[in-house]
Amino acid sequence: MRVPLVDLAAQHDEIAEEVDAGLREVFRTTAFVGGPAVSQFEEEYARQIGARFCVGVANGTDALELALRAVGVTAGGEVVLPVNTFIATAEAVSRIGAIPVLVDVDDEHLLIDPEQVERALTVRTQAIVPVHLFGQVAPMDQLAAVAASAGIPIVEDAAQAQGARQAGRSAGTLGRAAATSFYPGKNLGAAGDAGAVTTSDPEVADRVRVLAAHGSRTKYEHEVIGMNSRLDTVQAVVLRAKLKRLPEWNERRRAAADRYAELLSPLPHVRLPKTVPGNEDVWHLYVVRVPDRDRVLAALHADGIVAGIHYPVPLHRTRAYAELGAGPFPVAERAARGMLSLPLYPHLEEAQQEFVAAQLEAALRTSPLVGADR
Repeated sequence: MRVPLVDLAAQHDEIAEEVDAGLREVFRTTAFVGGPAVSQFEEEYARQIGARFCVGVANGTDALELALRAVGVTAGGEVVLPVNTFIATAEAVSRIGAIPVLVDVDDEHLLIDPEQVERALTVRTQAIVPVHLFGQVAPMDQLAAVAASAGIPIVEDAAQAQGARQAGRSAGTLGRAAATSFYPGKNLGAAGDAGAVTTSDPEVADRVRVLAAHGSRTKYEHEVIGMNSRLDTVQAVVLRAKLKRLPEWNERRRAAADRYAELLSPLPHVRLPKTVPGNEDVWHLYVVRVPDRDRVLAALHADGIVAGIHYPVPLHRTRAYAELGAGPFPVAERAARGMLSLPLYPHLEEAQQEFVAAQLEAALRTSPLVGADR
């Protein structure tokens, strides 16, 4: 049995007819840039998450850079973010000329630690970027209190959390602005690169639109130095079709996560992910922690199970960000040695999950490190 990490073909099978019809209309009208599907998707996505505005852009990294610029981050400013995240979170800061300030995460959920955020703030801090990692929402109430006390805006990195909620409010609506990615493997994924900024602040939305359109509201009239970052009309067609199914697909992810918990809880050497009280996770990734992770991963691959690692190297250990220093970031470093992402997607079958659990148990049983501290 082969079990992929994600199954995008199964998703496409559900939406193929609708996408084909939408693409025929795009090509019939030649509305390749800024066509009606873009504004329709923006309105629909904003409405679904409860934001006033959604601005579609070319990708998630652009979305975060634009959101940070729109709330006032400038060259030389500092932006606090977790060390356990994809490098794009820091790249967006660096592309502005600002300085990423890394903090560790909590050991239970691997989310940004508000206490460490508070200690990291300086007079140069211009924004805080919590990452809603693996489909769970960061501790926003605590972060909001820290940010409000210091007068610093929060820009959410919601790239892995489309549809996630905390205390009844959606990821992407909990800061002054939020950035999301619609990379194909996300819960809401395009057929290529795409992203968006969401906000309920009209000034932020307006500034993002201007910056993303070469700093222009009117052709050949440029107010500021901007960039070219547009949500492609073809991608908007795909996203509109998938958006209708996102709530159901997220429910399937939750059911699959519950099934994994049932199957894996008897295994003493597997540390299962936990949901923060008040959160409604969307399980973009199902990340367990195991001893002898690299050998276990190789064994799963040999059995046809395409498990993965998110993320094997904390940001401060990458060559790109070596100048940020060695930490200490003990939680992120310890987690990086044991994290293992198991296959999880809306169309995952029970038999596939049972196979994953059985092969994981077998791999751990033959590991010389089983019994070591997780």
